[in-house]
Amino acid sequence: MRSPAARQSRRSPGLNLSVGLLLAALAGCSPTRLPGAEVGVGAQPPLPAPDRSLIPTVNIAPATGWPVGMAPTSASGTRVAAFASGLDHPRWLYVLPNGDVLVAESNAPPKPEGAKGFKSWVMGLVMKRAGATVPSANRITLLRDTNGDGVADVRSVLLAGLNSPFGMALVGRSLYVANTDAVLGFPYTDGTTQILAAGTKVIDLPGGPINHHWTKNLIASADGSKLYVTVGSNSNVAERGMAVEAGRAAIWEVDITTGLHRFFATGLRNPNGLAWEPTSGALWTVVNERDELGNDLVPDYLTSVRDGGFYGWPYSYFGQHVDTRVTPQRPDLVAQALMPDYGLGAHVAPLGLASAKGNTLGPVFANGMFIGQHGSWNRQPHSGYNVVFVPFANGQPAGRPIDVLTGFLSQDGKAYGRPVGVALDKQGALLVADDVGNVVWRVSAPGL
Repeated sequence: MRSPAARQSRRSPGLNLSVGLLLAALAGCSPTRLPGAEVGVGAQPPLPAPDRSLIPTVNIAPATGWPVGMAPTSASGTRVAAFASGLDHPRWLYVLPNGDVLVAESNAPPKPEGAKGFKSWVMGLVMKRAGATVPSANRITLLRDTNGDGVADVRSVLLAGLNSPFGMALVGRSLYVANTDAVLGFPYTDGTTQILAAGTKVIDLPGGPINHHWTKNLIASADGSKLYVTVGSNSNVAERGMAVEAGRAAIWEVDITTGLHRFFATGLRNPNGLAWEPTSGALWTVVNERDELGNDLVPDYLTSVRDGGFYGWPYSYFGQHVDTRVTPQRPDLVAQALMPDYGLGAHVAPLGLASAKGNTLGPVFANGMFIGQHGSWNRQPHSGYNVVFVPFANGQPAGRPIDVLTGFLSQDGKAYGRPVGVALDKQGALLVADDVGNVVWRVSAPGL
């Protein structure tokens, strides 16, 4: 059976030819990338000068799904197998205390206003070819491995009728879900496989007809009193004006009891994954940075999140590198912009983030962060399309990224899959949501 992403890519020969010619022309007009396989990676990476081409790079990896019998390649000393397959665009993962695995099967909501104009039309073609325009299933599915063999043998729709759900967190007897436009709380009983009760709204989130970055993630504080919620920007670099960015490009701190919120950190173009670093107790996130400054700008990044910190967007990037495209300029804010802790490379699209605490993959993965990198659509050659591990020492990144899961691209540049959310299961294996392959992969030590 062909995956939804693969089915989505089928179209008439004439349309295929037109789209192919357009995309080939766009890619052909773009500059080649700068030398160096790992530009923009590390704690203080040197950055090239901006390259503002008339036509930006478009280099899509068409979504095909996995051929029968194929799987990604895992790090030495580990094995990978499908924990569950046949899902519908699985984006995010959450593991309950009893070991049940929740999967948000989700995609972007309709964006009638966001489809206007030539640039938006081209972006629509890009996303369609990349397998990113399948209708949202709008549900959370529960997966259970009853015999401990690393394969889910129970599958149930836990929650249905949601609105592009993404982040999930259990606090006490309430399961909190971040829809694209609100955080909802649902009553949860240990072991349940279906929740029929209506959700209680905790807080509205910025949505609306544009909703450029629709994914909203959340994580609970250690004491369960607060939720930290990611809200991405409504544009690449404020080209729609700052009025439509109200409340966006930020991480919110939300009081669960009252629903009151404040901005915990701002200037984060599109934060997604959230994790607590066990040594320091600090909140960390991964951020998708701005586009259209060249193949090697701007590095996406992994960073601790400072309470009250401003991280530059849209006025500057990677600290205080001014983005001259933004008007009016704000030198007062640029002077406050914090440099991220660790560059991951340009356009790798980091989404998933999980602390290494409790994993059983081996000593090399003892301290650090696992990151699911969804992959580029606007870089030559492709970047991302993998799961990496950034080792830590004393609560900070301390080394080059280590490949954990690779092989998502074919030799001719097609996408078998694209990793998104990552989480550790109850046995300490790493689960990876693959929204093109429609699989949740499980990376484990042999025998676990």
